[in-house]
Amino acid sequence: MAKLGIIDYGMGNLRSVQKGFESRGIEAVITSEAAALEAADALVLPGVGAFRDAMANLTESGLDRLVKREVSRGKPLLGICLGLQLLFSSSEEKGFTRGLDLFDGEVKRLTTELKVPHMGWNELMIHRPGPLTEGVPEGTFAYFVHSYHVVPRDPALVVASVDYGQDVVAMAGRDLVYGIQFHPEKSSTLGLRILENFGRMVDAL
Repeated sequence: MAKLGIIDYGMGNLRSVQKGFESRGIEAVITSEAAALEAADALVLPGVGAFRDAMANLTESGLDRLVKREVSRGKPLLGICLGLQLLFSSSEEKGFTRGLDLFDGEVKRLTTELKVPHMGWNELMIHRPGPLTEGVPEGTFAYFVHSYHVVPRDPALVVASVDYGQDVVAMAGRDLVYGIQFHPEKSSTLGLRILENFGRMVDAL
């Protein structure tokens, strides 16, 4: 069974993500220790808050370099909420800030006429079925809380989206690196299924 390393860089409620994995029988340890993260079979990058603050914390701790190094070695990575946004090249939140640049694209403020932040349940449109969406049907509802969204340079990165007065990327990724804009641990049974699918993907390697 895979052992996941949840990256503790001082942003967000990491315990809720850990409990989500544990509810599916997947071992996940919360840590900022490089040795423990390097020993994990896969990494999880959650996050709640501002992009600039998150990147500052990752950079100051050296965890940004660790993440990029481990991904370059073929280790799976799952970003959740702010963690999805951090996978991209840059964000305009609080001024221009460089991201981890694992995917080419920008993080921009939602421009919908609907209320921002986008908060509550929304219906997933699956564009590219894959390992994370196995057993997750079109029209599944997921729980969102965010004011910024990712704009990938390559549309082929988009796994799923939602309509919130504009097209909003809900899941993106390729190969062994994926990100989720919504909170799977708060998105009922099918949200937890996505976490389980990530564990299965890692086990299959």
